[in-house]
Amino acid sequence: MKRLGDRWGVGPWRVIVILLVFACTGTTVLLLKRPVVAFFAGDGEQPVIFTVLYYILILPVYNVFLLIYGALFGQFRFFWAFEKRFFGRLLGRK
Repeated sequence: MKRLGDRWGVGPWRVIVILLVFACTGTTVLLLKRPVVAFFAGDGEQPVIFTVLYYILILPVYNVFLLIYGALFGQFRFFWAFEKRFFGRLLGRK
């Protein structure tokens, strides 16, 4: 906890809230996957193209939920900065 707090520049209670936001976001995305897959693939096996598209599209969906939960838990500024750093690294910007 101390290492995360030092890395993120936050206190121990904010570390707990931030980890809770990550947990809620991951759980939401996990719970949404089954109905989305069932809607597009039906009861049969999902096509390979759907799997590829799912993994490409899950990144922005996850990040939107991260910002929503961050705002609900009062940590929007932290997660907005986190998103900017993440996409900066992803796109090769500093």
